[in-house]
Amino acid sequence: MQRDRAELSASPEGRCVTLLDEALPDFLFARLLRAVQQVGDENIRATYQTTFWFPLRERAGSVVEEAALALVKRLPRAARARVRGVEWWLSRMWTADVPVDFHRDHDIRREKRGGGEVHPLVSSVLFLSRVRGGLLAVTEEPPDPRRPACAPERLDRMDLVRPEPNRFAWFGGALTHGVLDDRNRVPQGKSRRRGELRRTVVLNWWSSRPWGVPRFGERRVYRALGSRVM
Repeated sequence: MQRDRAELSASPEGRCVTLLDEALPDFLFARLLRAVQQVGDENIRATYQTTFWFPLRERAGSVVEEAALALVKRLPRAARARVRGVEWWLSRMWTADVPVDFHRDHDIRREKRGGGEVHPLVSSVLFLSRVRGGLLAVTEEPPDPRRPACAPERLDRMDLVRPEPNRFAWFGGALTHGVLDDRNRVPQGKSRRRGELRRTVVLNWWSSRPWGVPRFGERRVYRALGSRVM
């Protein structure tokens, strides 16, 4: 079932997320979920720094890449015409200890080397589980480094997306986004609570390969994700 806006939105003009429930076929989603569960907490402290590049014209080397081949067909036609590959990574966090501030996705290595700030065509999230709290928040407002978690000044202009298994959310690659805590508030730093484990796969769709991002087979991590399609 496709929805033309986020499940929860503060105002009509803030609607910038598209949702698709039951995004993957049941058998493929079950394989993906089982593989991520088998990964467990492997490399969890560097989960956001461990990203992979997959050219969409090549054969999948992981179950995530099999999912990407199915999900790209769900993107708008104009985006599909320009997308050449996807950068993906596992997002695993405890909802009471959100480690990621509000931000805008971009080619980090390219920016560090003086190549400017270049954004993906489309940013997207595939939710793997249902948790209390942990809403995805997306807005056109810029991040504000003066505020906790770099949250934008205007909090009433956000699309809020509830995590649900096999829910796919996508939005413009230059938009600001972040994750709310277990009480659906802007994270305020370390907490004595732990919350629930929130699992997603993040997929950024690019017209050209981000600088320095390796292929899945080039790194010896997450072997449980290895594809049976070889």
